[in-house]
Amino acid sequence: MVLLKSQMVPLGTPAHDFSLPGVDGKIYTINSFRDKKVLVVIFMCNHCPYVKAILKRLIDIQKDYAHKGVQLVGINPNDEINYPEDSFENMKKVAKEKDIPFPYLRDESQVVARNYNAVCTPDIYVYGPERKLLYRGRIDDNWQDESRVTRRDLREAIEAILEGRPVLKDQHPSMGCSIKWK
Repeated sequence: MVLLKSQMVPLGTPAHDFSLPGVDGKIYTINSFRDKKVLVVIFMCNHCPYVKAILKRLIDIQKDYAHKGVQLVGINPNDEINYPEDSFENMKKVAKEKDIPFPYLRDESQVVARNYNAVCTPDIYVYGPERKLLYRGRIDDNWQDESRVTRRDLREAIEAILEGRPVLKDQHPSMGCSIKWK
């Protein structure tokens, strides 16, 4: 496992379009979420201990903010040949077992991950209504132990966008396993 921190892509960068299959059998694009005020794109996978540690928090965020026009989208770009746990079939199993309430998409070509400059799982990008990057970074200040979290960065960013306030100036990179490139 190689630990990496996310690249701090410049704020204001437009969201890149994609057309990816979801575990629910549908194809999703950026326009699939055009009616949402906030779009949170998370590069994630099944096997990474960092993703496993925060998955429940991501699920809770989607449940807590869905009625406010917030949409999370998980994208798995990992090489499934060398990491079979991250295969599309296993993504379907994990989504069902964990009752993931947001689209979980497969980026088999890894083009989408490259377009976003994603480097690790999880790698989190938050876009406002105009689909410009307003936050990129960690979910909170303690990925290992939710009971010790003192700052909920992702929630704070979502709240700021919904309320029309400036998003956190002090943004910390996410960290996790390196994306498993082909």
